[in-house]
Parts: sequence; structure tokens; C-alpha cells
Amino acid sequence: MAKVTVRYWAAAKAAAGVAEEPYEAETLAEALAAVRERHPGELARVLLRCSFLIDGDPVGTRGHETVRLIEGGTVEVLPPFAGG
Repeated sequence: MAKVTVRYWAAAKAAAGVAEEPYEAETLAEALAAVRERHPGELARVLLRCSFLIDGDPVGTRGHETVRLIEGGTVEVLPPFAGG
């Protein structure tokens, strides 16, 4: 398992109640499952509309189960927001 930092922005940050959290996961899908387990309410709904950056690279349309995470990496959670 890779230890990664999940950073939340805009509505995701508000829903999580924190700016970032550590997680252990091998893939983006595993990390997001852990986020949903920890935050089953509003954040789980916000994630449905988010895009993601892994260490600065956009995930785009790739399946989240195919996106491997590396030790010390960062997952940026980017909900759609006006002006950005």
C-alpha cells in the first residue's frame, strides 16, 4: 500500500471539513473508496462530480482502478467551481 495525501479543494474541502488527509491505497479507486467510507455524507456526493489530479497529472477518463498511486504521492480532488 502506498501512503498518499488526498487534498480537497472548494466544495470537497467544505464537505470533508479538512484540507487534506493521509490514506493508504494502491489505486485511485481504493483511495476514493476509503474517502467515501470516512466521509459517507456530502463528500461522497461531491466526489461524483469531481476530477482528479495524481501528482499533478489529470486522471481524465481513465478507470480509477487503473490509476496506480505511489508512496508519498498526492491526489487532488477538484470539484467543478465557477471561475476556475
